[in-house]
Amino acid sequence: MLQDTQTIRYYQRITDAFVELWNRGYRTDDMRMYLDGYLAALRQSNAIEPMLIHRLEEEAGRYLYDSSNFVMTQTQTQAQFDYY
Repeated sequence: MLQDTQTIRYYQRITDAFVELWNRGYRTDDMRMYLDGYLAALRQSNAIEPMLIHRLEEEAGRYLYDSSNFVMTQTQTQAQFDYY
């Protein structure tokens, strides 16, 4: 469980990006590459401690591989058809 506020903000950004990527048609492999790049940038910039980056990677990985986070509801599907 993440407890550091800065790490939680990074987690929220990552998971929001995952959902956006999913809605654009990207899938797990592409999102994993995105996560790897994001984490590499955090490590390179020393934005947060390496231990926190490791925890962030674990939590973001759990989110990524939990299929229930990417299930479209009937309302979302209908809204997309209405848009087009």
